[in-house]
Amino acid sequence: MNHLPLIIKREYLTKVRNKSFIIMTFLSPLIMVGLFMLIFYLTQLNNNKERTISILDETGTISQIFTQEVDEEATTTYNILPKGISLEDAKKQVQETEEYGLLYIPKMTSTEEISKQIKFFSEDSPSLKFISRLERQLSKELTDVALINNGVQLEMVENSKMDVAIVQESFTGERTSKLINYSKLGFGLAAGYLLFMFIIIYGNMIMRSVIEEKTNRIIEVIISSVKPIQLLMGKIIGTSLAGVTQFLMWVILGGIMVVVFSVVFGVDLVGMQAAQQQEALQQGMDMNFQMQAAEVFQSLPLGNLVVAFFIFFIGGYLLYSSLYAAIGAAVDNETDTQQFMMPIMMPLILAVYVGGFTVLEDPHGTVATVFSYIPFTSPVVMLMRIPFGVPIWQQLISVVILYISFTGTVWFASKIYRVGILMYGKKPSYKEIFKWLKY
Repeated sequence: MNHLPLIIKREYLTKVRNKSFIIMTFLSPLIMVGLFMLIFYLTQLNNNKERTISILDETGTISQIFTQEVDEEATTTYNILPKGISLEDAKKQVQETEEYGLLYIPKMTSTEEISKQIKFFSEDSPSLKFISRLERQLSKELTDVALINNGVQLEMVENSKMDVAIVQESFTGERTSKLINYSKLGFGLAAGYLLFMFIIIYGNMIMRSVIEEKTNRIIEVIISSVKPIQLLMGKIIGTSLAGVTQFLMWVILGGIMVVVFSVVFGVDLVGMQAAQQQEALQQGMDMNFQMQAAEVFQSLPLGNLVVAFFIFFIGGYLLYSSLYAAIGAAVDNETDTQQFMMPIMMPLILAVYVGGFTVLEDPHGTVATVFSYIPFTSPVVMLMRIPFGVPIWQQLISVVILYISFTGTVWFASKIYRVGILMYGKKPSYKEIFKWLKY
């Protein structure tokens, strides 16, 4: 008789009815959203910090940029000190009034010497963002002064500037760009990391479940009427379904909590996104952001991505979870699992880093292609390659290799599982586990 559906049902209900599972299902999104909102709130407090900066400008001309330009954050006030005051007196004045800092611009014979002697004095180390903004403003002003001193008309320079944006297009007419390529890699990385985290979280859950049943001697009763491979597959599938249920709950609850936190604490996520886009535009990014975003989605093989994601996600998870179950059967407690975890985790970690460092550089190169066929790395690397356009025949070969390897891994794991679940009181070695495969 096939007991697999009963085992799947039992494993699923046991997991979802567990108090810790229920608590973490509701508590995890609350913690994650709360941390995100806290970080955002603290960041806003830091950005909204009001500062008063005194400027001692011995040249008498460069400091005018701080009176003509409106501060982009509207939180910094510039106080131009009168000419004739010494640097030491300026320092004492700033310390007595407890201002944020003192910007000192010395008088030199050339703008090049001035650029090397500008100093900023403060009680505490200023933020990198603040200093970078000052450097950007001063650099532009000193450059303009140097051009004027050399007899160059600034209007001619501004009118002569050319922004080059190379249009990338394949021989078949498909357009692409740097933004599209980075977006494609982002989709691949997101899919790869999602699989990575899912395997770690729920693979460990399968392993702990096997160890718990083995320790409680429940397994001795179950194994008398169920084949080891059915029990193994039931645990994997049942725990996987529980994991999918928990993940969907996290997505739903997380979305609700983001809206609630935004309303309660007055966090304007839309405004934050608009501010980030505005800052990006000020730093010289393409003005046609929305048009490029539309091109990104049009260039992505969304149908292929969705289908491939589920196929590789399921195959990769089943492959690794069977190994986790075998480890659980081979040991008596979670401490003993450490010696077996590294060989399993290394291919997964390697897949993430190989995909991240090689796919963007050359998604169809030898390294990326080879690793997209190796079953222990293909679920991650192939998902990173697909947005860049992988032929269907390559995807099919990778899928066939993955699922054949999963079948072999289940056979391998069931051999260990059959012997290991009835072994107690001894920490097995790799040599002993290899002997179990012959039984």
